[in-house]
Amino acid sequence: MKYFSLVFIIFFNLACNDKSFRKKPNIILIMTDDQGWGQTGYYNHPLLKTPNLDSMATNGLRLDRFYAGSPLCSPTRATVLTGRSNDRTGVFSHGYALRLQEKTLAEALKKKGYKTAHFGKWHLNGLKGPGVPILKDDDHSPESFGFDYWISTTNFFDLNPMMSQMGEFIDFKGSSSEIIVNESLKFIEKIHSSKSPFFIIIWDGSPHDPFLASEEDKKQFKSLDEESQNHYGELVAFDRSIGVLRKRIRDLGISENTLLWFCSDNGGLDSGISPST
Repeated sequence: MKYFSLVFIIFFNLACNDKSFRKKPNIILIMTDDQGWGQTGYYNHPLLKTPNLDSMATNGLRLDRFYAGSPLCSPTRATVLTGRSNDRTGVFSHGYALRLQEKTLAEALKKKGYKTAHFGKWHLNGLKGPGVPILKDDDHSPESFGFDYWISTTNFFDLNPMMSQMGEFIDFKGSSSEIIVNESLKFIEKIHSSKSPFFIIIWDGSPHDPFLASEEDKKQFKSLDEESQNHYGELVAFDRSIGVLRKRIRDLGISENTLLWFCSDNGGLDSGISPST
């Protein structure tokens, strides 16, 4: 995402000038955690099927040379939010907090009348280790950077995650991908009824290790080792959640006025997982 903000601004301006966008476009930015560029069906993965991502790639604009702002997740997330380099944001690696002086997309869009929300992994408040719910008084929470509403954790999260809803801890059950998408849809439906445009970030915890998928999502990978089954199973759940999100946006009649953006934060890890054995 080296040139994320420049490209985003160009797309936003084009959308605002396009007759099909009769009003300010809604914006949804989706990011997976450690998903390799080849871990999609449209890149001809030998086993993994991602029909919903494939549909987006076929029917939307695909950028095959769009690089991350860093080989680590936190610096990339800071770059996405601010359009600035890691030296500017102060997020040199995970465990570094985003500088409070930075201006984010959420803050800029709020000034234009947008309702803003963050769902999922945050990882910009200076904490290392597995994801835990963000405290209400955390001065580097999503709220500190322009988000009106948030259900978030500090870092990666898996099945049945405990997350923080504006500082209140909630013990969710089910696939982490589907949880944050379903919660984002509740926000979208509420904002849609108020006729306000929205800016939403959905930062998934999948497929970051330790890999953990449901038995149903692992079924098609029974020929692989257990770690690989869980790894690919997480991506199956993520792709399914994308389908749920896109269908509901269409059902609400706002798909033609919504920019939906998907990317990974920094590519896959050297986990030793084989795509075919």
